[in-house]
Amino acid sequence: MVEIIFEAHGTTFDNEAHLASGHSDVALSPLGEQQSREMGERYKNDHFDEIFCSDLQRAYKSAEIGFGSKWSIIKDARLRECNYGDFTKKSSEIVEAEKPNRIYTPFPNGESYEQTTIRMKSFLDDLLKNYDGKRIMIIGHRATQYGLENIINKIPLEQLLATKFKWQPGWRYILEKI
Repeated sequence: MVEIIFEAHGTTFDNEAHLASGHSDVALSPLGEQQSREMGERYKNDHFDEIFCSDLQRAYKSAEIGFGSKWSIIKDARLRECNYGDFTKKSSEIVEAEKPNRIYTPFPNGESYEQTTIRMKSFLDDLLKNYDGKRIMIIGHRATQYGLENIINKIPLEQLLATKFKWQPGWRYILEKI
């Protein structure tokens, strides 16, 4: 059993401009930096055996700003956002409307949400092998959380992609045998 606390990365310049970043390596905005400091403050009296984040700077900078060197931070590309391919940097509104069509069919020159979930399953399999009995944090993206919800809570991707994202300060998951 692995206890997972999931946190979404801080707000980026693309978020503020209502653009879909996908695999584009966009920076945190000043608001995102502040949100990252607040995240660190929320967990200042907590303990994690490890912090994992995607290798995109909006995720790992959120971790670094929030926690500094308090805990080890491990970057893993499997925790990335969906690759929107030709839809990268398009209006968030356009990409949001397209998402239900991209559950099993990849975005042109990108990937599908089924593929992002397969990435997450590979990550979670490794987590179970190497962190049994541990408490970890994952700082990631919406696709990261879709994978957690689908694999751990058995919520269909169709339902996840039809639900409007609502931010909250951390989500808790218990990962057991997959």
